[in-house]
Amino acid sequence: MNNHSPDCYDAPGYWDLAFSDETLYEANFIETAASHYLKADDPRILEIGCGGGRQVVELAKRGLHVTAFDLNTSCVAWTQRQLKRRRLSADIFCGDMTSFRLPQSVDLAHCLVNTFRHLLTEDSARKHLECVAESLRPGGIYLLGFHLLPPDTAEEDCERWTINHRGTRVTTTIRVLNFSRRKRIETVRFSLKVTTPKKIIRLSTDHQLRIYRADQFRALLRSVPSLRLLEVFDFCYDLSEPLTLNNDLGDAVFVLQKQ
Repeated sequence: MNNHSPDCYDAPGYWDLAFSDETLYEANFIETAASHYLKADDPRILEIGCGGGRQVVELAKRGLHVTAFDLNTSCVAWTQRQLKRRRLSADIFCGDMTSFRLPQSVDLAHCLVNTFRHLLTEDSARKHLECVAESLRPGGIYLLGFHLLPPDTAEEDCERWTINHRGTRVTTTIRVLNFSRRKRIETVRFSLKVTTPKKIIRLSTDHQLRIYRADQFRALLRSVPSLRLLEVFDFCYDLSEPLTLNNDLGDAVFVLQKQ
């Protein structure tokens, strides 16, 4: 039996499974960063673009106060079901990265998996950072992770990996379709092939993502004085190994602090 679905994000359970091997590394980094940078015994945490909620569930399991949102209603509903099934508590809502508001400020916000690059203009990226700054209490931090593009990076790329879990196999392929340094936009196709004992499901979504060099992100940060860059790391999530923000850096996690 073969079923076809047009959008990976409308199948958040499979999407989260595709990235599930990163969950513990990310959660450990978030917890360690909260302890290292904040003077808060019981930090309030915000996840921006929570997808299927794998990180929400993990942090809630650890007893943390979690708020999260996503623009996709399927993702929000799925996350709420996962929390209910596990008898966990978190505040989940549908929201936009450029206009969200919280009833109470948080100590730490995070967005670690390239979601930021879905904001295709300088204005939308700036509005997002301003929203984050408004949501943080003074001294709070934002952990922002995404891929920078060094000047000598090849313009065509393809990445593929497979995750197996309880009889379900998910093969993920990420392929760059179009690329423009001048426009600072690339079109990327995300494809999932899900194989279960009873069926095969194929999902595919094309997304445009904004391109950043190190200097371009620095320029953006200068336009948002309410956030200050503290340190930079890579996707190894090792706080003992801070890096220099330069054009050699590809995978980047920025620690930004509310002024």
